[in-house]
Amino acid sequence: MPASITIKELHATTGEHVRRAGASRTPVLITDRGQPVAVLANPALLKQRRRKRVVLPEYEAMMSRVVESSDVLDDLDAVRGDR
Repeated sequence: MPASITIKELHATTGEHVRRAGASRTPVLITDRGQPVAVLANPALLKQRRRKRVVLPEYEAMMSRVVESSDVLDDLDAVRGDR
């Protein structure tokens, strides 16, 4: 399997190239007029990205305060502030 194919070749035989890329351990570069435009790769080769979650200080403060009201709208107003 070639390391790169043109977009025209991909268009002509998409199924074949996608199946080969899925079974392969190396990604295939797709080019358009000599410029790289995409990569076909086996999903198992992709590194899973872990998203970092950030707790906003306003939310942390709201959760730590004593509940004075059980009204959801009051809580939403407190979080929104002056928006």
